[in-house]
Amino acid sequence: MPPIVHCVRHAQGVHNLSTANHVVPDPLLTDLGNEQCRKLRDSFPRHKHIDLVVASPLRRTMYTALQSFEPVFKANPNLKLILLPDIQETSDVPCDTGTDPELLQKEIDEKGLPVDASLVVDGWNVKTGRYAPTNQAIGNRARDARRWLKARPEKEIVMVSHGGVLHYFTEDWEDSSQYQGTGWLNTEYRTYTFSDKVDLENLEEAPLESDNATLVETIESRTRRGKEGPMADREQQKVFYKKGVQGWDNQGLQLSTAEREAAKVPQGKEVDGVRV
Repeated sequence: MPPIVHCVRHAQGVHNLSTANHVVPDPLLTDLGNEQCRKLRDSFPRHKHIDLVVASPLRRTMYTALQSFEPVFKANPNLKLILLPDIQETSDVPCDTGTDPELLQKEIDEKGLPVDASLVVDGWNVKTGRYAPTNQAIGNRARDARRWLKARPEKEIVMVSHGGVLHYFTEDWEDSSQYQGTGWLNTEYRTYTFSDKVDLENLEEAPLESDNATLVETIESRTRRGKEGPMADREQQKVFYKKGVQGWDNQGLQLSTAEREAAKVPQGKEVDGVRV
């Protein structure tokens, strides 16, 4: 039986304080971000049931996972956080571009962190090809991440990622422009199961060579965040997807650096995931 997946957006990072900070490479968490991790650690009800924790290899997601799910690692001394490059953030701006593998591994070793970075290979932080800031490339790697998780033997998984790529991963585009480039608050978590249906096309109606590994948010999860009824079906999500991508463009959040600079994104700051 495929696992349950709890998807989490990282805590507040330095880049969330202002758009000017988007030039900071692979930023760390702020003091507020660290506090958000502590609150999630203390409020998350499923620590005892988690048998795998996965995170994007960017430092803000890695440290969010280690702090927020500390009870999981303490209860399972041999368990390591697996870093999965396919769930890194979408754009090619410095704040969304990860650290070179050897430097990241050095940080992990020097701090003695329970982290498995074996999947973080050379080129993971070069935003071309597989990791290009295009809808097609992001959708493809998000699908590969879903398939990878669906095939895992664990029963209940936590995945810590980013506000933008989480829409591609979950394929839930409802309210995707509610905040700046996302519908997720910092350290918000949502719970998903894999659909019994085999979908053989993506949200752009392009054919797929195999199962899309479609996710469905649980009713309990939607209720937790104030939503009524089940997650929108795929036909509705196709409409939400088009509106969502256009909404990001309207916010000046084009995926590439060149597009962002051309759009002259206004300065601002983010409070609890909301640009003000």
